[in-house]
Amino acid sequence: MSFSFAGFSQNTAIQGYKIDGDFIVFTFDKREYERGTHHKTQEKLDFDDFNIEKVVVAGNFNNWSRKKWKMVKIDANIYQLKKKITDFDEDFNWEFKFVVNNDFWAEPSENTVNISPSQTWFGAKLDTYNLRILPVQISEKGNAKFFLDGYKNAKEVILSGSFNRWDEQLYKMKKTANGWSLNLNLKPNYYEYKFIVDGKWIEDPINPNKAINEFGEYNSVFSIKKEVTFLLENFKDAKEIILAGSFNNWSETDYKMTKTANGWIFTTQLSGGKHHYKFIVDGNWYLDPSNSIKEYDGSGNINSVKMVK
Repeated sequence: MSFSFAGFSQNTAIQGYKIDGDFIVFTFDKREYERGTHHKTQEKLDFDDFNIEKVVVAGNFNNWSRKKWKMVKIDANIYQLKKKITDFDEDFNWEFKFVVNNDFWAEPSENTVNISPSQTWFGAKLDTYNLRILPVQISEKGNAKFFLDGYKNAKEVILSGSFNRWDEQLYKMKKTANGWSLNLNLKPNYYEYKFIVDGKWIEDPINPNKAINEFGEYNSVFSIKKEVTFLLENFKDAKEIILAGSFNNWSETDYKMTKTANGWIFTTQLSGGKHHYKFIVDGNWYLDPSNSIKEYDGSGNINSVKMVK
């Protein structure tokens, strides 16, 4: 496992949506589809034969309604619908399709990266696909680059981990001259993962960090961190100020803050989640006066709390 901010190009783009800040923007472009399937008769028509009057987004987030989420026509080819991410539940296991004229399901190509096999209400698989909203974004500028060296004769390598609920199909890696690669855009957090090479699960051979799993085997692990700056205003006459917290084992010497015109600062890399901290001003411990979020630790001490997302 290696990390890189270098660009990485995917052969196939994510289809049907994009994440724009706090919104999901669903986008139907008829040029991306060749056929549609009638919801009752299963009749299939070429998209060249359609006179499109309306397009609707239907998915497991709206009980697959073919009428509720009507899209807005942008031009002759494109329809869009913008929804807040908070409109969805937190499971992030969302699948959807576009419905043309309330009757025909637009069928995505099997080469689309974010597809999932369609199923009946009883769980039987169909010969068509749904589009899927990825729990983690595949991105050219992703902050985590996964690379598996070798395996030149492998037919398929899948990246599976805690960041995608251990999905065994969704994140297909791209074959390169030296191995297999994929870039993801991950939030600061601790993650576990494995590679699936032609159906066989393997650890990352170049990542020495591992954690035992429920099967008595090992997962590869890593942590994405975020740059965080701590600022303590005033205390202009202090000789020395130390930042101590759960992130540095409450060291009273390691994180010496720098005096500036605005106060004392220290910048470090923190993993996602909750971090307790205090300032040590010339030997005296202080809470952060500019941070109202405080919490008791297991020893009964009250600390300031920094949340990293």
